[in-house]
Amino acid sequence: MRSSYKQDEVTLLLKDITGLVEPLENSERERFIQSGVHYSEMLPKEHLPSEAYRRTFLRALELYAAPTAKAVQLLCEAIAADKGRDVVLVSLARAGTPVGVLLKRYFRRAYGWEVPHYTISIIRGKGIDKNAVRYILERYPAKSLQFVDGWTGKGAIQNQLRQAMKDFPEADDTVAVLSDPAYAAGKCGTHEDFLIPSSCLNATVSGLISRTFYRRDIIGADEFHGAAYYQEFEADDLTETFLSAVEKQFGCEYSFGNCPQYDQRPQEEIQEIAEKYHIEDINFIKPGLGEATRVLLRRIPWKILVHSLEDNAYLSHIYQLAREKNIALEVYPFRCYKACGLIRKLADT
Repeated sequence: MRSSYKQDEVTLLLKDITGLVEPLENSERERFIQSGVHYSEMLPKEHLPSEAYRRTFLRALELYAAPTAKAVQLLCEAIAADKGRDVVLVSLARAGTPVGVLLKRYFRRAYGWEVPHYTISIIRGKGIDKNAVRYILERYPAKSLQFVDGWTGKGAIQNQLRQAMKDFPEADDTVAVLSDPAYAAGKCGTHEDFLIPSSCLNATVSGLISRTFYRRDIIGADEFHGAAYYQEFEADDLTETFLSAVEKQFGCEYSFGNCPQYDQRPQEEIQEIAEKYHIEDINFIKPGLGEATRVLLRRIPWKILVHSLEDNAYLSHIYQLAREKNIALEVYPFRCYKACGLIRKLADT
């Protein structure tokens, strides 16, 4: 699989499906998704960000490279304490891949370890790419594997991973993330819902690869899940810009605030939102900065809840996207999150 990542920093266990599937605009994909077509059976048509949004991303990178680097450090310390130097990073494409690269760079710099790093596909509702898992397990002990993602929203991917890995009982079925406001991950850098700048963009901060794809007419029984490469975006790729900016902050003195101990509050908050806005399917609720950003980038939200309309540090990119897409913003008294995207059933509109 092609990507703009350095070849020695990640091995992508993905089938290159570039040109085999016609990407669809978000509005068309949303209709298909809500009529029962699985999201992984389609590719989104991605667009370059506006110049205003690109500037917003670069400003977010200035502000949040340091906390991202600190979360990488803390997560590496947790992984090292649990797995030791034989750890094998297995990032979950695509949001987990740049995080895995950062972890690999930190292990090299701070520990002197050359840690193997693979990226594989996991798809909500379809499970993990078992061919990719078997490929790795043929080469490394199961206990060495450490799955990696960017953040948690509701914890759906952790639940999916735990279910999927029942076929591989010797492997660790927990995920390590930088930000875990849902208190769902096995390891995290922090439970604070902070802005990870890579959540602000799609392919142009993710090695120029698409979301992962699985449809049986394209992906054979013995093949890896697929992804496409966006060659047309090469001149606008910000993947290394993001990685280098965070790497430069390794060893910084940033400190996260004190996060409360887990007491079911994230799940309670999601349920309260569902009840207030009459949302029957919690899959239409996307809590957390990462998920709220992604829903603006690739779904059709009808409203974005934010903890403030004046938090330009954390939310300027959300304000900008909402303006560009004419999406309503509403202040909500969050306890665990800073933002949440709401998707409405098209049948109700």
